[in-house]
Amino acid sequence: MRRALIVGINDYITSPLQGCVNDANKMKTILATNEDESPNFDCYLLTSDTDNITKWTLKQKINELFEHEADVALLYFSGHGSLEVKGLGGHLISQEEDGISMAEVLAIANNAKRKIKEIVIILDCCHSGAMGTNILNDSDHSSLREGLSILTASRTSEYAMETGGAGVFTTLIHDALNGGASDALGNVTAASIYGYADQALGAWDQRPLFKSHVSKLLPLRKCKPKASIETIRLLKRYFPNPYEHFQLDPSFEPTEKHGNKQNEQTFSNLQHLRAAGLIEPIDEEHMYYAALKSKQCVLTPLGRFYWTLVSEGRL
Repeated sequence: MRRALIVGINDYITSPLQGCVNDANKMKTILATNEDESPNFDCYLLTSDTDNITKWTLKQKINELFEHEADVALLYFSGHGSLEVKGLGGHLISQEEDGISMAEVLAIANNAKRKIKEIVIILDCCHSGAMGTNILNDSDHSSLREGLSILTASRTSEYAMETGGAGVFTTLIHDALNGGASDALGNVTAASIYGYADQALGAWDQRPLFKSHVSKLLPLRKCKPKASIETIRLLKRYFPNPYEHFQLDPSFEPTEKHGNKQNEQTFSNLQHLRAAGLIEPIDEEHMYYAALKSKQCVLTPLGRFYWTLVSEGRL
C-alpha cells in the first residue's frame, strides 16, 4: 500500500504564484503509475484551483496521510514557505496565508505508526531547508524516525525558484522519477532523486537538501530497466572475476555477417549492459568499434558492484 498527499497552492491573497497547481498535477500523474502503467501511489490531490486550502485542511490531510499503515507515505507540497523572524522555524503557508509549522509536520511524521515502512516529504517552497532543522538548539541536526526522508528545494535561508510556469525543483524531481534517476533495474529512490537534482543545479543556484534516517530505501517509482535482471546475472558468466577483460572480435558484431549466432547474442547482452553503465570498451568509445578492432571490454565500478550482488546471490 502506497499513498501520497500532493498539495499545490497558487491562489494566495497577497502574493499569488503561477506554477504550483501545475506542478502538483504533474507530480500526481508521474507518481500514480510506474513506467509500465502498473499502479504505484494512490494519490490525493489538493490544489487551490478546486479546494480552499486552509491551515486546518492542510493539517487534517497531513494527519490522515500518516494515520494508517502503508509501505510508503509521501507528502509533496508546492506553495509558499516562510521563515519566522521570531525563530520558530519554517512554515508551509496555507491559502489564507496562515500555515502549519514544518516542526509540526515533522512531529506528525515522526509519530506515525511504525507500520508505515517509509515516509518521504518533498517540499518545493522557499526556506524549505528548515524542515528537519532543530530550531531550539540552532542546529541543522534533528531526530528523524527510522524510515523518514526529506527532500527540499533549497536551504533554510534560500528561495525556491519558478521558471516557465513550473518550479525548478519539481521539474527536476519529475524528470528524475521519469527515469533520470533510475538505477540499472529501473528503481528510483529518494536518494537517487536527490543525487539527480544536486548534479543538475549549479553552485550559484538554489541548493536542494536531503535529510534521511533509513536502513533501506524503497523505490518511489519503477521505470524501464536499462538491463533485465536475467541479463545482469550474466555478468558472472562473462567476467569470472570483477577485473576480468572480455575479448571481442568481429564475429560478435552482427552487421559483419560472420554467422556466429552465439557471439551475436552475447554481444547483444553486452550492449544492454553497456547501456546500463555496467561495462565499457577499452580504448574505444563504442562497443561496435571495439568488436571490429578486436578490443576488450571491462566492468565499470558500478558493474563491479552489480557483479558482487550477482556473486552473492542478492540479485
